[in-house]
Amino acid sequence: MWTKDSLKKVIQEKLGKDHKLILASNREPYIHEYSGTKLNWSRAISGLTIALDPVMQTCNGIWVAHGSGDGDQAVVDKYDKIKVPPDKPRYTLKRVWLTKEEEDGYYNGYANQALWPLSHIVYQMPSFLPDHWEYYKKVNERFARAILPEVKNQHASVWLQDYHLTLCARYIKEASPDTKVSLFWHIPWPNPEAFRICPQKKEILEGLLANDLLGFHIKYYCDNFMATVKTELEAKVDWEDFSITYKGHKTLVKSFPISVDAEGIAQLASSAAATKRVKNIPQEIDPVYKTMALSIDRVDYTKGIIQKMKAVDRFLEKYPKYVGNFIYLQLGVLSRIRIKAYKQLIDDIQGLAGEINWKYKSGAWYPIVLVNKRIDYLAQISYYRAADLCLVGSLHDGMNLVAKEYIMANTDNRGMLVLSQFTGSARELKDAVLVNPYDLDGFARGIRRAIEMSPQKKREKLKKMKEVIGENNIYYWAGQFINELVKL
Repeated sequence: MWTKDSLKKVIQEKLGKDHKLILASNREPYIHEYSGTKLNWSRAISGLTIALDPVMQTCNGIWVAHGSGDGDQAVVDKYDKIKVPPDKPRYTLKRVWLTKEEEDGYYNGYANQALWPLSHIVYQMPSFLPDHWEYYKKVNERFARAILPEVKNQHASVWLQDYHLTLCARYIKEASPDTKVSLFWHIPWPNPEAFRICPQKKEILEGLLANDLLGFHIKYYCDNFMATVKTELEAKVDWEDFSITYKGHKTLVKSFPISVDAEGIAQLASSAAATKRVKNIPQEIDPVYKTMALSIDRVDYTKGIIQKMKAVDRFLEKYPKYVGNFIYLQLGVLSRIRIKAYKQLIDDIQGLAGEINWKYKSGAWYPIVLVNKRIDYLAQISYYRAADLCLVGSLHDGMNLVAKEYIMANTDNRGMLVLSQFTGSARELKDAVLVNPYDLDGFARGIRRAIEMSPQKKREKLKKMKEVIGENNIYYWAGQFINELVKL
């Protein structure tokens, strides 16, 4: 099993002790915010930051990210840097500042109204507005300007993260051609037919091909990207070694299924603090229950929240013996609420929850519990451990790390994962109860199967899935990526 020490050894052996790894993402790993006059910090709860934070703690690098907290500027030095984690510093966080207009145009605009729906096959129409594109280019250039001083006269490599920074490599290469730049794409890559509608497709592909290494979760997304380039650009696409040569520059395209800090999650879930929190969870939830199905999602139309609630409705219709003792707890932070599609989704979720609860409500019991608030990581792990089953019903998802977190947090070996077949995780976690979220009857049967599965069979399946996640953990993922980067 890969560990922090084995990853550190790979970094030192392959890159050298003096090598600097610079990671860049839109989301920052730690946030400083005011509560009244008191300045607090918290760990950002997102799949990307939770996965990459232990990697950066291992390699003592620099993380460049958008400073989004209202207290972020109060704690950085004159170079916009701060050591993190704040309670036990291991690496440097460098914050990039955006105006409200830039954040709205680049993040809420082009990234999440154009690229996000374009990449996810969930039948949400992308919106390509010219002013959003201009802000997107401007912010990508801003990130590049923040990165370039860190690579100047240094033995360094840059690791960009996700669809927010598709143009960044091009700006870096224009100023520092010899710097090795890579990008990992955390969401699905669409097929060529879907991507061809993008008005800025050439600029985006040229920006991505400025990277020396491009990583995707699974080979299917690599295939889609290679086919897209072959369709849209005059480039040499080599299917044998999965590389693309464009205007004399070679880009390697590889699959790296991302994972979690398996051992770290298991240790936290087994801690005294988590055990105490688990015992208190029934008192935190309004309706009394015997069986709890849990989902933890950012409120997004790709996560299939509506489909999960409809499946619960169908489950209670088909199997009425669970009426009165089964609840579905949906924990999720509201996101991108300035975007019309997300505002509508929130209204739809609340409306449907009200209808289902009215239909089944009996005394103080009702089946759908919505909690839209930010919780800390200990609470999240504790809810995983307390849940009898976890519903991951994504309509389309690059990987979905909630599935892997739930398995590793299930230290009592009594829960079960109900997993959408349209997630990258489904390629690895074959012992989960796999469902099609569009098939409500099948989804309802999957919920029943997960509940009624024998304890012995649950333990056997959990053991197999834990072995898969443990062997292919976040340190293995990072080590494989770095090994490929070194080959360049």
